Order: sequence, then C-alpha cells, then structure tokens
Amino acid sequence: MNTHFHAIIPAGGSGTRLWPLSRKASPKFLHDVLGTGRSLIQSTWDRVAPIVGDENVWVVTGQSHLEQVAEQLPEISPAKILAEPSPKDSAAAIGLATMLIAQEDPEAIVGSFSADHSITNVDEFRLVIDQACVAAETGDIVTVGIMPRNPATAYGYIETGELLGLDGAPTARRARAFAEKPAASTARKYVNSGRYRWNAGMFIAKASALLDVLATEDPTLFAGLSRIARAWGTEAHEDTLAEVWPGLEKRAIDYVVAEPAAAAGRVIVIPGDFGWDDVGDFDSVARLRQPVPGEPRGVISIGGNCDLLEVDSSGVVFSEQPRTVAIVGLDDLVVVDTEDVLLITSRSHAQDVKKAVSLAGERGLDDLL
Repeated sequence: MNTHFHAIIPAGGSGTRLWPLSRKASPKFLHDVLGTGRSLIQSTWDRVAPIVGDENVWVVTGQSHLEQVAEQLPEISPAKILAEPSPKDSAAAIGLATMLIAQEDPEAIVGSFSADHSITNVDEFRLVIDQACVAAETGDIVTVGIMPRNPATAYGYIETGELLGLDGAPTARRARAFAEKPAASTARKYVNSGRYRWNAGMFIAKASALLDVLATEDPTLFAGLSRIARAWGTEAHEDTLAEVWPGLEKRAIDYVVAEPAAAAGRVIVIPGDFGWDDVGDFDSVARLRQPVPGEPRGVISIGGNCDLLEVDSSGVVFSEQPRTVAIVGLDDLVVVDTEDVLLITSRSHAQDVKKAVSLAGERGLDDLL
C-alpha cells in the first residue's frame, strides 16, 4: 500500500435520470440502487479504502448530505468529509480536497473516484489503479480509459496514442485528446478505430502536479480555493467559506485540468476493462441486474417491499411500498413506486426521466424534486 496515495470521492449531483428514487435531498449515491446490500457510495468506499487505507479516504459532498454520508461511512474521520455550501462542480470539489491533502502530505498522490459508479471486477480495478499510481510518479496527469462495450453516446471519449513503456505500468499510453459526448455516427467511428476509450472521470496525479495545472489554467479558481484551504479548520473557516465559495465558478475538472493537460501532452491513459458503469439511468440498472446467461428473462424486484406478480414480462421494479405489483405481457418495463411518486417507463426511454423532473419543477412541485 502506498501510504502517500489518497482517494477523493466526489459525492454530488441529484441523479435526475434515477428519479424518483434519487432526489436532491437523497441523491442516488446514498441508495442501494443495484440491490447489493450497499449504497453506491458505500460500494465506492469498499473498493478504494483497501487500496489507500481508511485514513486516506476523503469525501466531498453537499452540506445537506453531510450527516447521511457520515452515517453510511462510519469508518471515515469526520474531518475528512468536506461539506460544500452549494454545488460548484468537480473542479472546485477535487481542487479543494487536493489542497487540503497536500497541506497534510506534500508528497501525496491523489485519485478521484465518483461516489455513484458501479465496478464489477474489483480485482482488475485495483491492478489498473496500481499502474496509474506508478504512471503518476512521472508528474503527468493519469486517467483511466474504459474499453467501450458499444458506441455509446452518453459518455465522453479519450483518444489514446502510443505505448509509453513505463516500468510498472505496461499498458500506459499517451492521451492524445478528450472528446465530448458524440453523435451516434461519430461514436461508431471512435469504437471501430480501436483508439478510443470511454472517459470514466477517474484522475490520478501527484497533488502538486494537479494543483500546478489548476493554477495555470484557472488562476481565479485556484486563488479562491487556496484562501479556503488556508482557513480550513481554523477560526476563520466558516467566514472564509461563506465569503469565497459563492463566487467560485462552476467548472468540471475535465475542462480545467484534463483537457488542457492533454493538449500539452501531459496526460497518460491506463486502459481498463473491469465492468465499469456510471449507473446513469434505469436502463443501466436493468442491465447490471439482468439474469446471468441461460436464466429466463423476467422482472427483477429491487427493494424487497413489494409482492411481485409477473407474467410474460421483463424489466425492473423498485418499490418502497408494501403493495402487490402485477405486470403482464410487457417487456423492458421500469416501475418505481415511492411514497409520493409512481414512475412507469421503459428501458428505451430511461434517459428521458429527467424531463419528468423538469416538468415537475415547472409545475412548482418542488417537494417531489
């Protein structure tokens, strides 16, 4: 175990495509959406804590989720759950955590791992991260590129270049460029070329290297975060946070650090194929929970509260209510039954659930958001 390796778990967002299970007050990372017995953030902890050690895991989350995160992760030190007064996207979250880690450990390597992703092959994941830590010693920014299963349009892509021949990181390649979520025709070209990987948003780097790029590319954000970091844990903590945080620009770490570093030839990709999924919608959930090959298709019930009657159907049911749910003659159905909302959709329309959330907001149904 590398004692200088620290894991940052950004835990934000409201997961609107998993509504009404995921809400602003209780986002998807706090839920056991895959029926494993552990929430998504708990599963993330289970993956990364053995790599870095319990004492080197940091979580950045919203102030309103602080108590829920602390309750779900009793192993973490309360001082290492960083509460954001308001959402400012991943550059501010990861940047602040990196600054606080660097103050504690100037030789630190940091890795950011989202709180709401699924990984099925944890052993392979750890081998990939071992390579990433080795590659980070070069001073470059390291990311993990996921072998694409299909020409997905919901993910960004990374164009990979030549093998670097690094000792201890034999699969490491140079990253040529990051690409935005593509149109279907472009996604097919990416996948068919064999050069592109999905961007899973995992970044591993020396804390000093990441902060150098942040300072160069967004000096205003860097300066604001530096003021907050210097005051963190002191008597000036609350006043400084209240004064500086609202004025920080909302920017993703990809735009502030990864893309400029790639353009300068300073990003390394470690290819990974370990069953990654961002659990972005109910189609993802159904795919991850589908029966193993050879088993009959059917309706999978998650939540354990409903009595399911299923006839010639397939799909997934989430229920928080002790009621009977009967589904007859429907394929790829999604049913989510909560105390105040009943959602019925299909896997093919799973991406459109967020439109229902927008509609609820337009109608003033704020208690449902």
